[in-house]
Amino acid sequence: MAKSKLVYSCTACGAQAPKWVGQCPDCDAWNTLTEMVNMTVSETSKRFSGFAGVAGTNTVQLLDEVESDEVEREATGVAEFDRVLGGGLVPGSVVLIGGDPGIGKSTLLLQTMAVIAIRHSALYITGEESPKQVSLRARRLGLETTDLKILAETQVEKILNVAQQEKPQVMVIDSIQTVFTDLIQSAPGAVGQVRESAAQLVRYAKQTGTALFLVGHVTKEGTLAGPRVLEHMVDTVLYFEGDSGSRYRLIRAIKNRFGAVNELGVFAMTDKGLKEVTNPSAIFLSRHVEAVPGSIIMVTLEGRRPLLVEVQALVDESHLGNPRRVTTGLEHNRLAMLLAVLHRHGGVATYDQDVFANVVGGVRVTETGVDLAVVLALVSSLRNRVLPQDMVVFGEIGLAGEIRPVPNGVERLQEAQKHGFKRALIPRGNAPRKDIKGLEIIAVSRLQEALEAI
Repeated sequence: MAKSKLVYSCTACGAQAPKWVGQCPDCDAWNTLTEMVNMTVSETSKRFSGFAGVAGTNTVQLLDEVESDEVEREATGVAEFDRVLGGGLVPGSVVLIGGDPGIGKSTLLLQTMAVIAIRHSALYITGEESPKQVSLRARRLGLETTDLKILAETQVEKILNVAQQEKPQVMVIDSIQTVFTDLIQSAPGAVGQVRESAAQLVRYAKQTGTALFLVGHVTKEGTLAGPRVLEHMVDTVLYFEGDSGSRYRLIRAIKNRFGAVNELGVFAMTDKGLKEVTNPSAIFLSRHVEAVPGSIIMVTLEGRRPLLVEVQALVDESHLGNPRRVTTGLEHNRLAMLLAVLHRHGGVATYDQDVFANVVGGVRVTETGVDLAVVLALVSSLRNRVLPQDMVVFGEIGLAGEIRPVPNGVERLQEAQKHGFKRALIPRGNAPRKDIKGLEIIAVSRLQEALEAI
């Protein structure tokens, strides 16, 4: 049998070279070749015997003949976490959780595992902290961890051996950047190590039906560290949002094979860990004592949840040759487009004004339904005229000045009515067929109509 030998693989394109060179000969990227072991087919079969392919047998079947029993989800005991996961944990699913250091990834998983361990076998693998440190955190949070098992290990092969003996139903790897496999001769955290270690763990989860949580580090740009293929390998990708110095934490589902994407879970960080926020709209509304210019309430949609947020704008005279356009929680290019539409179809010019737009509470609004709220807040600040405090707004603005409807208009209106709002300025296409008790509907189809209505 031929011996395994070292090769150098490009982390950008995957090309292999027999020796290290500074520039990849295929994609011309610099300093991307990393060392790895090139095994023969027989060696690979030997190393992975017992870990057969995830897909199963190689027989061809008709899709209608494939059994597709409804998968029973397992609740984690944390309702907001279940919401982001799509209703609970699916057996054999792999969830990747990323976020800034200190934002609460390990805290949330430790709280969740402590609840799950009461009903099911759970194993917590720590690669960054010692068992004593994890125990101290659990005591500080006041968690009941009598049935929760913990292991401090970073080698994938040893982790899988322990998992085969313990047979946990839920397992946590904290974090994927600290584990390594002896198949690759590179340091933990390297691109090849992260990819190969995750592949073995995902393969084990699929074959045994173990629900697996992977904690991932993020780069300074805010994206998950390691190869992009890592996000393709897992079933669900969750991101922690918000400032680590803020009290509130937001968890957003970026990818979910078993539920809706862009779902949002809201938590509050306390001395006893992360606590669920059951009514998140209340924390994002300032509720000023008196009405102020440049402030309006909009109803956005996060996954399946309508959410009331406050949009603020400040328009001030600019003394610069190039006026500033600053956004927080909004898309910068979208603001530039809205200012152009406001000038062309609303007759309001801001070419000599500094424009600042902000979504209160650290929420990031990516949908186009925020357009109308931003424009009205800008005009309110520019004219120094207050908008009604009991009014909510949503709607998309097109380049021709039309007000386009947005999805789930009725659900948004019901959320506004539940929080005591009396008026709603919405697109004509979202006007409900039946009146909503206590809510006056103002439906508009053009930007000029919306400006005249306020």
